[in-house]
Amino acid sequence: MENFVSCPKCGQKIPIYRNPLPTTDIIIVNSGGIVLIRRRNAPFGWAIPGGFIDYGESAEKAAEREALEETSLEISDLRLFGVYSSPERDPRHHTLSVVFTAKSDGIPRAADDALDIGIFSRDNLPSPLAFDHSAILADFFSARDQVRY
Repeated sequence: MENFVSCPKCGQKIPIYRNPLPTTDIIIVNSGGIVLIRRRNAPFGWAIPGGFIDYGESAEKAAEREALEETSLEISDLRLFGVYSSPERDPRHHTLSVVFTAKSDGIPRAADDALDIGIFSRDNLPSPLAFDHSAILADFFSARDQVRY
């Protein structure tokens, strides 16, 4: 079933397309661990820093912006890690996340949408993790075991 809106000038019916919303997540390696934020807004829990890609913005620039906004960290060595697109990954709507890895030597500070922040290892991940971030981090640690990051 398609939804339509009417053109304000001519009244013609225009279909509304429902596409996944593009987001980015950044696994930031810092002090031998990874930086995670505790979300200020629903869905609550701990999460990989990230957010929505703005119109006219590349996924790479969005990753740099979101990292700085949420962690107060400037990142380097940005690398594509993978794309996660399950329709169930975000309870609010269907999102598609372009996931990157990056490095930072700075001291993370929670800002913007982050209520709290920490550096964690595979052995001390906080709970609960939001979205599909448990699966993303399992993939990350598995890949890191195979090719040292």
